[in-house]
Amino acid sequence: MSAEALNLVLFTVITAATPLLIAALGELVVERAGVLNLGVEGMMIVGAAVGFAAGYSTGSALIGALAGMAAGATLAALFALLVVGLATNQVASGLALTIFGLGVSGLIGAGFVGLKREAAPHLAIPGLSDLPFVGKLIFGHDLFVYAGLALTVGVWWFLTRTRAGLTLRAIGDNHASGHALGLPVRRVRVQAILFGGACAGLAGAYLSLAYTPFWTPGMTAGRGWIALALVVFASWRPWRALAGALLFGGATTLQLHAQAWGGVRIPAQFMSALPYVVTIVALIVLSVWDRRGTTAPAALGKPFVPDR
Repeated sequence: MSAEALNLVLFTVITAATPLLIAALGELVVERAGVLNLGVEGMMIVGAAVGFAAGYSTGSALIGALAGMAAGATLAALFALLVVGLATNQVASGLALTIFGLGVSGLIGAGFVGLKREAAPHLAIPGLSDLPFVGKLIFGHDLFVYAGLALTVGVWWFLTRTRAGLTLRAIGDNHASGHALGLPVRRVRVQAILFGGACAGLAGAYLSLAYTPFWTPGMTAGRGWIALALVVFASWRPWRALAGALLFGGATTLQLHAQAWGGVRIPAQFMSALPYVVTIVALIVLSVWDRRGTTAPAALGKPFVPDR
């Protein structure tokens, strides 16, 4: 493989990993607060539809990204009302939200099917972006990619270096004890859910504004479910989420490039399933390798009803 081809592959891996990373980081914060949100796929697809509609109508990728975040946060607010306000079953509510999101996105995007817009602009730093091999790879991405990297650092810092992060983790491990100590369990969980929804909406907007700058129903193609698995694969740690996103992004890239490389003919159906096969294999390897067990928050998925 030539250096130019390798550079293209690595560039594609990073772009394919970006929506997984952003969505996974949002879900990681939500689960650290003790809430299991299975509605990430629905939030992503609505973010993709609303983001493209806003970006196409205004001509601004920034407005499209903000609109996608707002759409994801709106669905997250509905989810928070159900699981925090009404203490409903989190699994059932998340699945219902995904189905609802798929339907709403189809309705919102009905008038935009087949339309295309310019992809989000890429960074261009004179002297750096033109460096051989590493120039485009490091300094030639769009702002979504750098936002994902900054978000990784921000989430790590928040969870490990701030009082608010410690409070969120304490609530996720034992909400009853946190409530007894006077911690605002419901408020913290609602805030975490809204943050996770905004991240899922941003990840969806990235798909329709930068990754493939057009709208088509179902364009998330299960990435929300992969993001959920990525949180488990990362053992609820932001840096491992970054590594896992690159791994799954590599699987997606292999699916796109393997047929063009020639050699052994691999059925296209298998290559389409490859990212999901990698997800399953990675989780199996993790469960066998980590004999100490996972570090999942102890209160994950448990509804909180304060004593009256």
